[in-house]
Amino acid sequence: MVAVALPLPIYHTFTYRVDGALPAPGTRVLVPFRAREWIGWAVGPAEDKPVRGLKAVLALLDEEPSVPPDLLDLARWIADYYVTPLGIVLRTMLPAVLSDVSRDYITLAGVPGQGLRPRERRLVEELETKGGAHRVQTLRKTLGMGSIWPEIRSLQARRLVAHETVPPKEPGVKTRRVVRISRHIGTLTERDELFGRAGRQREAFELLEASGGAAELTHLTQGEGYSRSVVRGLEEKGLVELADEEEIRDPFAADPPPVPPDLKPTDHQRTALKALTKALDGDSSPFLLQGITGSGKTLVYIELLREALARGRTAIVLVPEIALTPQTASRFRAHFGDQVAVLHSGLSHGERYDAWRGLRSGERRIAVGARSALFAPLPDLGVVVVDEEHDGSYKQSDAPRYQARDLAIVRAKAHGAVCVLGSATPSLESWSNARSGKFGHLFLPTRVGGAKLPPVRVVDLRVERAILSDQLVAAVRTRLRRKEQVILLHNRRGYSSFVQCRECGDVGQCTNCSISLTYHRVKHRLVCHHCRYEEPAPSRCARCGSTDLSFRGLGTEQVERVAAELFPDARIARMDVDTTSGKWAHQRILDRVERGEVDILLGTQMIAKGLDFPRVTLVGVVNADVGMHLPDFRASERTFQLLSQVAGRAGRGRLAGEVFIQTSMPDHYALKAAVTHQYDPFAERELKERENPRYPPHVRLANVIVSSPDQRLAAHAAEECVKWLHRSTEKGFDIVGPAPSPIERLHGRWRWHFFMRSSSPAALGDASRALMERFRPPPGDVRLALDRDPVALL
Repeated sequence: MVAVALPLPIYHTFTYRVDGALPAPGTRVLVPFRAREWIGWAVGPAEDKPVRGLKAVLALLDEEPSVPPDLLDLARWIADYYVTPLGIVLRTMLPAVLSDVSRDYITLAGVPGQGLRPRERRLVEELETKGGAHRVQTLRKTLGMGSIWPEIRSLQARRLVAHETVPPKEPGVKTRRVVRISRHIGTLTERDELFGRAGRQREAFELLEASGGAAELTHLTQGEGYSRSVVRGLEEKGLVELADEEEIRDPFAADPPPVPPDLKPTDHQRTALKALTKALDGDSSPFLLQGITGSGKTLVYIELLREALARGRTAIVLVPEIALTPQTASRFRAHFGDQVAVLHSGLSHGERYDAWRGLRSGERRIAVGARSALFAPLPDLGVVVVDEEHDGSYKQSDAPRYQARDLAIVRAKAHGAVCVLGSATPSLESWSNARSGKFGHLFLPTRVGGAKLPPVRVVDLRVERAILSDQLVAAVRTRLRRKEQVILLHNRRGYSSFVQCRECGDVGQCTNCSISLTYHRVKHRLVCHHCRYEEPAPSRCARCGSTDLSFRGLGTEQVERVAAELFPDARIARMDVDTTSGKWAHQRILDRVERGEVDILLGTQMIAKGLDFPRVTLVGVVNADVGMHLPDFRASERTFQLLSQVAGRAGRGRLAGEVFIQTSMPDHYALKAAVTHQYDPFAERELKERENPRYPPHVRLANVIVSSPDQRLAAHAAEECVKWLHRSTEKGFDIVGPAPSPIERLHGRWRWHFFMRSSSPAALGDASRALMERFRPPPGDVRLALDRDPVALL
């Protein structure tokens, strides 16, 4: 019997019967569950006790486990720490193509002979009749035979059918038709005898020889102009054969790796590299690499990876934003070429699957991507880099709600690898760990090439009330005259934050969420940025009928309009969620900036970090107060990080930079620290602010959200939940709440929350597991969601 983890919200594995040897842990298996077939993962032998009506595993779907032992151990750790069913964790770790039954296809691969069983014969006849590739799920329904996986495996063992796991809405494994030399011609005499007067055949054959023995059929016929009859003639002579070869879906394949810049490490970089390289050869604690913006952290990463690869080891590089992935991948490809694979959610299912296979096979040895790249199936891991480690996007928003920065430390420790957390503005947790000695602390205090951090000027919006102040406008015009580039940051998208009636004060609200709808001028609609509900923009008030409507608040669309009016000759690009929803949209915008085709780049926080454009000499923050007043203990920290990071985009090359920050709160300590580029004074003040009441890093938190379509039921269930914890668990943690969530209603569900707070991770973990596995909510539609180590409490 084998224990199988299924991707279901159930906190235990399921026992199935296996005919033959037990599958290795981490192997995908097809099993019946209720009324359908599911793909799960064998995780080890089940408890040996008699079970009535035990169902059998229908099929083993992997020749070797899709989850190697080290990743299975990591999955168990995630499931335990973040209190998430193991099957859901395993599904998160793998490309989607490997966990959906509907994505398995079979094709007839050989000529069936005698000895087929009746069920096998029916399956073969169906394949012969229809031809081509067939989805297993569709065949099963068509034949009405129940599970057909035993027959597929039997026929596959005799090479009569081929099984492929393919992405959704993809044509399967991508192939190309190739003409390959099957027989070489020795002497010139033999060549003359074979070709005679068939000169075109001879030319085509010699072209194949010059091309390494093979060429794509379309290249021969369309590119070189040889007719299909010339190729057929070579086939009839037994000189070539046609074959379908797999074509790896690599989004960077068409672009040759760029030439790496000839950069020499500075003294500070060499010091950091010496410590990191020494750690490669022995166990070490994680390192916090704290370097000001433009100090050359990426070069340290690259040289460290070079050392790791020279020792035969592999590496993972995490970046917080999809927008940063192409630029980061380009830098690493310049040094390591095709050894780099990119993994992130912006890729198609096929591209992601092919990158995963390349890493698993050892063809690629460096994984670069957003948080999910942490699960790259790399053996002998030597380095894990978390760039911009402070960024909140490293936290997964749904189950499993893991923090990739923390998991990077866990995975690196398991492999004896070096973990490097890099940032100019570290998270308070990482900085506190480095200061206490838990992490190594490395510094890059100066910019590469002698560049200076830009001076920051504050514009008081209590005095200047324009969207773009006179000072900022004058600075932009100066840069435009010099043919330099400008970045304008405003961390709120749309045109206006809400629409309000001047007569009765009514504000348009989302029908599913307790927030106002944002006006988007481009499509003239009101949109909810949480559930994506939208409706036409009103011409009159829905409550009183008045046509006197006020469009209040400021978004990036409005900033773009104002900038276009003030600078009519400037080439402006806006970068936010609305303009980057298409595939590679981030890259197209950033490529235009790099080529000098954009004078003003404006957008939300995605333009604030990691980008390196030497002609950007001015950064303007339209309103630094956005986000400062959110009911969240990290609001000041996030504001400081955002301002510091975007200020660091200016003056990174030979040209000096300048920053303007517009604010109504010029005396706030977070803003003062950002203006002077001083991290430590801010961190010291913020640590004190979190002592009373206690918040991380002084304590650990787990936020529990109780939701229901029924407002009273949500409140009642939250209160019952807290009572149960007081009654049924050991002491060692505090409970704060319950209370309505700051955003009380989302996606049609009313939300109450409370959080558990403890200085003991073990006590918090025990209480969290007891709650999620044993608490039974009141009857009705009630859901519990637990977020351990939350980055926000909204």
